This record gives sequence, C-alpha cells and structure tokens, in this order.
Amino acid sequence: MPVLSPPSDHSESAAECEPGTAPEQRTAVDKALTLLKSLAELDGEIGVSELARRNGMSKSTAFRLLGILQRNDLVDRVGSDYRLGTRLFDIGSRVYGTDALVLQERLLPHLADLYELTHETVHLAMLHGTDIVYVNKLHGHRAARSPSRIGARLPAYCTGVGKALLAFDHDAAEAAITAGLLARTEYTLADSDLFQADLRRIRQEGIAYDRQEAVLGLTCVAVPVMGSAGRPVAALSIAGADRRFDPARFAPALRRVAFEAGRTINAAMARQPSPTGIAGF
Repeated sequence: MPVLSPPSDHSESAAECEPGTAPEQRTAVDKALTLLKSLAELDGEIGVSELARRNGMSKSTAFRLLGILQRNDLVDRVGSDYRLGTRLFDIGSRVYGTDALVLQERLLPHLADLYELTHETVHLAMLHGTDIVYVNKLHGHRAARSPSRIGARLPAYCTGVGKALLAFDHDAAEAAITAGLLARTEYTLADSDLFQADLRRIRQEGIAYDRQEAVLGLTCVAVPVMGSAGRPVAALSIAGADRRFDPARFAPALRRVAFEAGRTINAAMARQPSPTGIAGF
C-alpha cells in the first residue's frame, strides 16, 4: 500500500491562492508579504487563526511563516497574537533615503516646540514626486481622525503640507495637475484654476490651509521650511477637527517655528562636507 506524503507548499489548495493565481505561482515569499501587509493595516495585534482566515491560507502555513518573520524581527509575538516588528521601522525609515533621515533628526526639536505651543497634532513632511511623505508626527491631546502616519504618502494637492510645497515647485505642481486633481471630498480643490489660484495665494502669504480637502472633518494649517536656495525642503503643519479647530489662530506660532527650523537645517547643511541632495540646498 503506497505511503501518502503530506502536501507541500506547492500543492496547497486553491483556497490559499489569490484570485486568478495558480497554487504553484504563490510562493512562500508571496504569502509572507501578504501577512506583513495585512498586519500593517491593523492598529494592534491579531491571532494567527484570524490572520490566516483574512488572507486565505491555512493556519499551519500562517504560523510557519510568522515564525520565520519573527526570527528576522519583522514580526513581534505578543502572547498568542502578532504585530509588525521593530526591524520594519528601521527598514522603512530608509525608503526615502538620507533626506528624510536628516530632516527627521534635525527638525524633531522644532516639531516638539510646535507641539508644546499648541498641544495639537503636528506634522513634518517632504515632497516626493507629486506626493507628500510624512517624515514625523506628534499626536495632540484631541487628535482628529487622519490618514497621516510616519512614512505614509498622500497626494500633495489636497493636503496643507503638500500645497505649501507645491506652491514653490512649478514642475511638481504642473505634474499634479496633469495627473488629475481627484476630488477626495466635496471640499477638494479639484478645479485646476482654483487650485492654481490657491498656490499663488500661498506663495504670496507663505501659508497653506487644508479645509477638509483630504478627509472630511480634518482641517490643518501649514508652512514651508525654506532652504538656503530659497526653496522649501519640508513643511510643518498643525491639524485638528474642523468642528473646533481654528487654523488661523495657530498661524503665527507655526511661522515662527518654521523660520527657526529653516535656520537649523541650513546651518546643518552648511557643516556637511558633502550635500545630502535635499532639494533647496
């Protein structure tokens, strides 16, 4: 009587495959990355059974892959649950190169100053193509629902920090308009003429506003951090719930902190033996 061998990873059932993907085409690497992406969508921990169910794979397969990820510090185990590991933060912080690391390190004290002045949620962001990347964030006592998180990207045209940067970068602004100004909310400046008029105002006044343009209920005020070449290297913002948050109230403090932040980053770059490549220097 022949002895039946246990099924290998290459002969898993169709239930463990993404739609339209044959079992043999979904490798262990594919599944491990799927688990990481699923964990990234959570705010806390999750058990292996639920994680396996959500990703269409067997509990044994998920458990084995999570063990490998845990040994490499990409996943942490908390009791019987799992969450993203600290090693991913180190890897992620290098995605946008030394520019983001320099800005994050040098401007953190100024972000902390801004928080102390306002006790609201404050951001530091940089431009990446036609998107903005959140380099740092401190949560306020009355934080509003927001899509911003460190390392996250959002379209620049519908955020305060993004518009503060696009106003001084003609090529990036034109690229954003050409790509299309998708209305994310009813308040998004999706009309190119209105959007360009807002950028002109920002160049004149040096301050940008997002009045529920990215997310309903969220308002923010932002200013650029100017480099020595007269172009912004980053932007700072203060955000809060629209129902109670008056952005104009915080504009003076934001201007002062951004000015000092610009002095700090310019002094730091002047001491560098070689340029970092940050736009504006």
